[in-house]
Amino acid sequence: MAGITTHVLDTDRGRPVAGVRIDFSVLENGQWRLVKSVVTNADGRTDAPILPADKAETGQYQLEFFVDQYFQGRAGTAEADIFIDNPVVRFAVFDAKQHYHVPMLCAPSSFTTYRGS
Repeated sequence: MAGITTHVLDTDRGRPVAGVRIDFSVLENGQWRLVKSVVTNADGRTDAPILPADKAETGQYQLEFFVDQYFQGRAGTAEADIFIDNPVVRFAVFDAKQHYHVPMLCAPSSFTTYRGS
């Protein structure tokens, strides 16, 4: 399996986050170009890979996770509790034959990511 995938988890509540818009961009000639926007499903995942294996290329990529609306609408979360609104993750694909899974683990006051499997 190759390509790029992601999912969004609310680590504060221990559940996937549905309805989060994710903007996927590629770095071209020193500028970020939006490739597409997707939305997470009930499992916190996208219905299809962000970048399918047959379209995978080496390069610099960016995922912007629009979790601000989720946290603003989440019961029991005050606006002052939201430390980072829409985290951006920039990463490199050096081998287009490999799978790059970039999860977003979030809570109102923290975000983390890693290269998953």
